[in-house]
Amino acid sequence: MSGRADAAARAPSSGDAIEGATAGREASVALVDPADDDALFHDPVHDGATDPTVIRHHLTGEWWMYYTQRRASVDEPGVAWVHGSRIGVARSVDGVHWRYDGTLDDLRLGDDAGAWNETHWAPEVIFDGERYRMYLTVIDGIPDRWEGHARRIVEYASDDLASWRLVGEIPLSSDRVIDACVARCPDGRWRMWFKDEADDSTTWVAASADLAPGSWRVEGRAIGGRPHEGPNVFELGGWWWMLVDEWRGMGVYRSRDAVAWERQGGPDDVILGAPGRRRGNATFGRHGDVVVGRGRGILFYFTHPHWDGSELGSTDAADARRSAIFAAPLEVVDGVLTCDRDAPADLGSITD
Repeated sequence: MSGRADAAARAPSSGDAIEGATAGREASVALVDPADDDALFHDPVHDGATDPTVIRHHLTGEWWMYYTQRRASVDEPGVAWVHGSRIGVARSVDGVHWRYDGTLDDLRLGDDAGAWNETHWAPEVIFDGERYRMYLTVIDGIPDRWEGHARRIVEYASDDLASWRLVGEIPLSSDRVIDACVARCPDGRWRMWFKDEADDSTTWVAASADLAPGSWRVEGRAIGGRPHEGPNVFELGGWWWMLVDEWRGMGVYRSRDAVAWERQGGPDDVILGAPGRRRGNATFGRHGDVVVGRGRGILFYFTHPHWDGSELGSTDAADARRSAIFAAPLEVVDGVLTCDRDAPADLGSITD
């Protein structure tokens, strides 16, 4: 892993140098002082931590967080700042205090070892019982527009969560697929849920018997409805659940078999839509990941702590770009998934 920095994640100020982190990408917007809000984690390089996924090392018990290191602090044309991102890493012994640990630059696909010219988004990391697997959204280059650029999902493997090797691209339903989530379902098959932007930004699903290269087969659309992204699937309280980011909070779906899904509540019902009381937690929660244990879950999500809530892309204000990671507990009560974004979320409380 390159770009390693050992300072505590909340410690660096806007003037601190982070070793190997900015390499030719000068910050033009001052970073937020992490003491200004109650976020769990701020990226100390560009203050653009998004799309978190959290996993526990099966040997050491340490928690690892991977996230999209969005370049919120750079001054580049259009939406180039949303592209050109690497995958950032944070680590924690207790699941509460996180330290920044650099970026995963060995995920690079291009042959050029010089200037960075790729976009990495939304890592999904699982342990299959033998090794770790990452399913990563990859875009060639650093586009300054949302449209006109292929997006694909690429698999990597690791034995230790730190060093990764390429497995290959996974052919899916279109060349506009992002935001993979992978889980083993009750029928014994592994399934991957993902956003297909070519199908009105709905969730599609592919299945594999054993995760082997070339084994994935697209099963079709899993969730329709209003456009959304960032599907996350987990089992809790006797149900399978899927959360999707609707850019106004998260829609909730449930299933007995992780195949046929029904929406919780009406078409406008979401969790993490109402403002929270913690500082910086007033705008809706986006693109999350759930860790489950002891009959409860913890939802890690990102938000824009110092933003007024206008839609991303409609303003160039620095506060609309900056983002940070929060966490909130989940419970199932009488078959209904509930989330209290103001309650403490301690990974130690759901694990041994």
